[in-house]
Amino acid sequence: MSATAPPVVVVGELLVDIVSHPDGRSAEHVGGSPANVAVGLARLGHDTHLACLVGEDERGRRCADHVEAGGVHLLPGSRSPQHPTSTALATLDGSGAASYVFDLHWDLPPVRLPAGTGHLHTGSIATTLTPGDAEVEDAMRRARAQGTVSYDPNVRPTIMGDVDEVRPRVEHLVTLSDVVKCSEDDIEWLYPGEPASAVMARWAALGASLTVVTLGGEGVVWRAATGEEARAAARIKDVVDTVGAGDSFMAGLLSGLLDSGLLGSTDARARLAAAGLDDVRPAIDRALATSGVTVRHAGAYAPTREELR
Repeated sequence: MSATAPPVVVVGELLVDIVSHPDGRSAEHVGGSPANVAVGLARLGHDTHLACLVGEDERGRRCADHVEAGGVHLLPGSRSPQHPTSTALATLDGSGAASYVFDLHWDLPPVRLPAGTGHLHTGSIATTLTPGDAEVEDAMRRARAQGTVSYDPNVRPTIMGDVDEVRPRVEHLVTLSDVVKCSEDDIEWLYPGEPASAVMARWAALGASLTVVTLGGEGVVWRAATGEEARAAARIKDVVDTVGAGDSFMAGLLSGLLDSGLLGSTDARARLAAAGLDDVRPAIDRALATSGVTVRHAGAYAPTREELR
């Protein structure tokens, strides 16, 4: 990466996942979809900054240490002595199915974008949970004035509320975004029965230049600004688990688009708005490669560029 590459900012939750097993064992892991994307971008060599909200408690220190060890810079205001660190408690039953209880805190202070910020990414719980969702949207608007924006709805039905209330919010944030990526499960919840092509066209009409839908083990489908669509197969083998695979895909996609000059400035926005399938394909290839490495490791593993060769 060039030393002059503009900073990338990720806004969203950084929390602790607590997994409780039927035999009474429990384990804690640092998580949060946007935080995973931030680590993924940093590990791929991008100057990455994260705006989040974690406490000054032991869990908060562990969270901060985790992302900083991955090369991410925590933005000022991300650590708060007034709030405990958010948690997601997953209780497993005998079949391995999980039920979740969330303890979330998202009183996000105004996001201080680093000078020259070229791209902002956000998504998941942070974009719908009050009161911080307003600050997320404000950061998107400010970043868009000087660069590009990406968004991953990454819906959480059990905590985001009624779908008829969430859908307008998602579509509003799409209007502020140049790139929107989601999963087929997201689409099924937001638009039951609608095919991916129809949803991508809907989001393109709202202003997104590139829309991407991941299809699990079946790969990915995407729509370029020209209206063309394409599919690509997943690169999955020797799967350990799929934790963080979608976030790794997102990091790889953004990394590839940044390297191709299709994100990172207002000029890049214009190029993305004219890009065809072949222009975008290298970024899709990188996204499939990064997620393919992630699933060969336990947990939300973020690969480096060397691991993609």
